[in-house]
Amino acid sequence: MPSFHPKGSVIAALDVGSSKIACFIGRIRDENGNIDVIGVGHQASQGIKAGTVVDLDLAESAIRQSVHTAEKMAADVTKGYPLREVIVNVPAIHTRSHLMNMNVQIMGQAITDNDIRRAMAKAQSQIMAPESELIHTIPTSYRIDGHDGIQEPRGLYGQNLDVDIHIVTGASAPLRNIAGCIQASHLDITALCAAPYASGLACLVDDEMDMGCVVVDMGGGTTGIAIFYGKEMIFTDSVPVGGQHVTNDIAKGLTTSIQAAERMKALYGSAIATSTDDKDLIDVHPLGEEDPIQPNHIPRSYLVSIIAPRLEETLELVRAKIADSGLSHVAGRRVVLTGGASQIPGLRELAQKYLEKQVRLGRPLRLPGLADSVSGPAFSTTAGLLHYVTERADEMPAEIMASVEDATLWERVKLWLRENW
Repeated sequence: MPSFHPKGSVIAALDVGSSKIACFIGRIRDENGNIDVIGVGHQASQGIKAGTVVDLDLAESAIRQSVHTAEKMAADVTKGYPLREVIVNVPAIHTRSHLMNMNVQIMGQAITDNDIRRAMAKAQSQIMAPESELIHTIPTSYRIDGHDGIQEPRGLYGQNLDVDIHIVTGASAPLRNIAGCIQASHLDITALCAAPYASGLACLVDDEMDMGCVVVDMGGGTTGIAIFYGKEMIFTDSVPVGGQHVTNDIAKGLTTSIQAAERMKALYGSAIATSTDDKDLIDVHPLGEEDPIQPNHIPRSYLVSIIAPRLEETLELVRAKIADSGLSHVAGRRVVLTGGASQIPGLRELAQKYLEKQVRLGRPLRLPGLADSVSGPAFSTTAGLLHYVTERADEMPAEIMASVEDATLWERVKLWLRENW
């Protein structure tokens, strides 16, 4: 599906996370929707905890600074014009999946885009509720007159079209709080995208999307899950545990500051113990002491013994969510770990043990020119937001409702009556 942004358009993605806020500004290079990144800004998150806004002013300030940094980098291309519109991630903790089947009558005619949109609009009208917002409406598979395995129904003839549809909704109140922070920075939200979906679009190769794959997006406050099959996302969920929980465990277990705990996790942390851990000593700065009288050394094995149980718990919760989805049979034998918290050494091997699947680490694959500092797993969601708006615009609920033609069925009935009577 071609992008609704023409060649040369400037688009911006804003990833509002628990540990960082990142903004990518991209320019559409060609008619195929390929993107050149022209501006990048990111900084430590403030006012957001576990994907939820807890301080509006702090969150607004962090968003504004991140966007301003990206704008400055992109100024040569944008001629200094400030951003007006952004695509924003929705933390998976606030989303919910709904799997539906919709039937529309074709009356013996060739199936058109509008017939598929009618099915999607019908599903949206049934799922809408005051306390939730529509985020994605994704057609995942088709049947014509009971025949399965239809990959591309457009142009085919039939009487009845069944469409399996995956609708993702978001809780209204948390989304309004995030939107309020963004709008206070004088930005309009043009699209929303579930964070693990965006990460999958950035990290997965075509065969993984097609044959079945689970994306595990390990952020600071939450871990998002997305199951892909047949080139579409068919399920999304989350667990309320992330990298910051590991950091907090270290800080409490070693009685040190959050900053010192984060540093130790990054420099010495591991998900799996090794034979040398007992010999390697780490200096721990005691909490509240500016100049410790004597060194406070602990073996690295003690640090690993704090980190590993939390990661094991996270993977157990992820495995349970995949099993509860009822989609394990199509999820395939492949897991892609991504997100900032996925970078702990040994986590890949631990995930293979707990999830019983082949595991690889994922990073943005299809954005050329990204600097090394922003091309790692921590920026998968940010990169995927740009892919979403250029490749999947037809899944935006507002676009569907705006473009569906309500009179189509009556027009078909009149045509059928004219031809047959």
